[in-house]
This record gives sequence, C-alpha cells and structure tokens, in this order.
Amino acid sequence: MSTSPEFFIFIVFFLWFLILTFLFIRFYFYYMKLIRKGKKESVLELLDDVIRAEENNRKSLDQLRLSHDKLEKSSLSHIQKVGLIRFNPFKDTGGDQSFILALVDAENTGVVISSLHTRTGTRWYAKGIVRGKGVEHELSREEEKALAGAKFLSSNE
Repeated sequence: MSTSPEFFIFIVFFLWFLILTFLFIRFYFYYMKLIRKGKKESVLELLDDVIRAEENNRKSLDQLRLSHDKLEKSSLSHIQKVGLIRFNPFKDTGGDQSFILALVDAENTGVVISSLHTRTGTRWYAKGIVRGKGVEHELSREEEKALAGAKFLSSNE
C-alpha cells in the first residue's frame, strides 16, 4: 500500500464525494416527497401556497379576536350571578314561603324580584338595580342579602 500524498488526497476527495452524494440523495428524496405531498410543480409554488395559507390564517385569527372581544364585551351585560333568599316576613304565616331572587350581571346591575306570601295571597315586586343600588326604590335588608349572596352561574369564575 502506497502512502504517497496523492493517495491521501484521493481518499479525502473520495470521502468528500461520498458525503456530498449522501447529502444530495437525502435532499433529493426530501424534495420529491415535498413535491408529491404539495402536488405542485416546484418548491416555489409550494412555498407560495404556504405563504397564502399563513396570510389567510392570520386574517381568520384577527377576525376571531374581534369576534371574541365583541362577545366578551357583550357578555358583561348578561345575567351572570343569581342569588336566592327564602324567608318568612310575617309571624302569622308558617314556613319560609316568601323569597327574593336577584338576577344581576358582573357589575351587579339587573333586577331583584320579591315574592311575599301571606294568608290572603302572594304579591310580587320587582326592583331595578344599578351597580348594587336600587334605582327607584331602596333595597330591603333581605334584598341586599340576596344581592350579596349572588353567585356566578359558571363554575370557572
């Protein structure tokens, strides 16, 4: 076996050639797989499709964000908390058949519905509430209790 410098140079070039051949074949098969999956003539067309899809996704995401913000803002005015108190307002009737139902949003704005049960009948009253205070009428102690006890409807709050 010869140890001449030409032999070492030949070995180095041969190894270099093998490495480049391996990398080229690997790149070629990856390129062909990419072209087959994309069903396009060239990588440029495939990349153009990817860029277009990304732009469409970004636009859709922006629309979803706007829609989400609008829904979130609108949901603040929906009934979110409910409070119920049963009580006996009169000593001459038996049981807690009267009740107060508070239906309010996140800012305690809504309505309090009172039902007072007597021997002669049941009377219903409704009072508007804005930020926890009665609008036209003061809230009774029981109505304030129902409002204070109002819990969020969803379990994640």
